[in-house]
Amino acid sequence: MPITMHSASVPMFVRMLTNLSKFIEKAEAHAAAKKFDPAVYLVARLAPDMLPFTRQVQIACDTAKFCIARLGGVDAPKHDDNEASLGDLKARIAKTIAFVQSVPAEQISGTEEKDINVPRRDGVLVMKGEAYLKHYATPNFYFHVTTAYALLRHNGVELGKSDFLAGL
Repeated sequence: MPITMHSASVPMFVRMLTNLSKFIEKAEAHAAAKKFDPAVYLVARLAPDMLPFTRQVQIACDTAKFCIARLGGVDAPKHDDNEASLGDLKARIAKTIAFVQSVPAEQISGTEEKDINVPRRDGVLVMKGEAYLKHYATPNFYFHVTTAYALLRHNGVELGKSDFLAGL
């Protein structure tokens, strides 16, 4: 079976978002075992000028939902960015997975040459679907999932490469 825009996006987003949710479950267990408030993770940063853990998860979710919405020609669900707990973040991930899986494969496949408009602070970036998926959405998604992983790992959560690559 040849690779399609759907097969290159939806399964990857679902697997990595599922893994991200499992990272959070491990963070909850770590906080419980060490007897500290798991909300500590929400504001964790590796450097003062980086976005905190909560934003890393939110942006990973947004990247997946907007990619699939743009490729599939549907409206993305609105999230209020008001998650105040690890449980809230897991719920957002679950909603994102449900949305990503809800867009029919035939609406995503064949969008390699579709013009994709990405609103940015400095104007609208216009890319073809394949370039958008390969060179914008996928790297951005992995950047934020990886950063969330690194923040938890840096804060003592026992995560390893097998957690990141789980689901193969």
